[in-house]
Amino acid sequence: MDTRKVQKTGGSTFIVSLPKKWVNEIGIKNGDSIGFMQQPDGSMLLSPKIAEKKTSRRRIVNVEGMESEHLLRKMISIYMAGYNVTDLKADKRIAPEVREAIRSFTKNIIGPEIIEETTNSVTLHDLVEPGDLPLDKGVGRMYLITKSMHTDALTALKERDTSLAEDVIARDNEVNRLYWLVIKQYNLLLNDPGFGGKIGTTPNEALAYLLIARIIERIADHTGKIAESVKQLEEEKIDKRIMQDLLEASRIALGIVESSISAFYTKNINECNKAIDSSKDLVKIREKLLREVAGTKSTAAVPLAYIIESIDRTGSYGTDIAETAINHIVATEK
Repeated sequence: MDTRKVQKTGGSTFIVSLPKKWVNEIGIKNGDSIGFMQQPDGSMLLSPKIAEKKTSRRRIVNVEGMESEHLLRKMISIYMAGYNVTDLKADKRIAPEVREAIRSFTKNIIGPEIIEETTNSVTLHDLVEPGDLPLDKGVGRMYLITKSMHTDALTALKERDTSLAEDVIARDNEVNRLYWLVIKQYNLLLNDPGFGGKIGTTPNEALAYLLIARIIERIADHTGKIAESVKQLEEEKIDKRIMQDLLEASRIALGIVESSISAFYTKNINECNKAIDSSKDLVKIREKLLREVAGTKSTAAVPLAYIIESIDRTGSYGTDIAETAINHIVATEK
């Protein structure tokens, strides 16, 4: 690391010289302006390009002969990598199913819109600034949606409401959209050190938010699985004792997640440990439920077993959030 001594000139001005090698490589000349941006961790970022307009990260994709699902996966990857302009081109004409996949992508992703379209090309432009929804708010929104999904999935089970179960399944897509945005923001921060300052997040914090967003996305997936199982139980009778234990298991699992998320945002290690310790209660009731369902001779046994598994996984993921929170709190303690 190259170090420079700070010197005081005049009454209140501090100056430091710039490394000659860096100045020559960048092409800085006498009289040029340099931008200084303080980062959330207290460091200072120097930028010799303060007068430049924001540049677009552009990606060109040849969609000729590409299957719709393959294209959809690639477009999501391009989006998460931080590209804000994507040109999709075919040699002659874009196939109708490919064009439909492109439209589906724009409906299910936050930001990208079709701004230009011809017979053999489509141009997408991400119109949303990633900083408009900071990481803390994005992850918080993911959690609130997932929490409501889980609560409604158990209500659908209790009331045999297949319409509500369908709604729970549909909401999983909203969690996915936010998760992809979080990944995009994290990748932008890795590629642009100044981006962290714009959204008020350090690389360490961004990593913690990314890890927790990934866990929440998995919890949402399991909530969707609960809703899918509820649809299979529409006409099935469930023993009252099993139903009560299922609701209790759900309460404990969701409580672990709630406590862990709250502890992460408040940086409370004691609450993290309490959340992890409460998972012992979930283990006990899970074992009890499995014994009860094993003694059930009806066709409800299989979907009930899936519901028990997903509730259990929800609680386990909650402890993962608590452990991630502890790691982050300790790593950032001063």
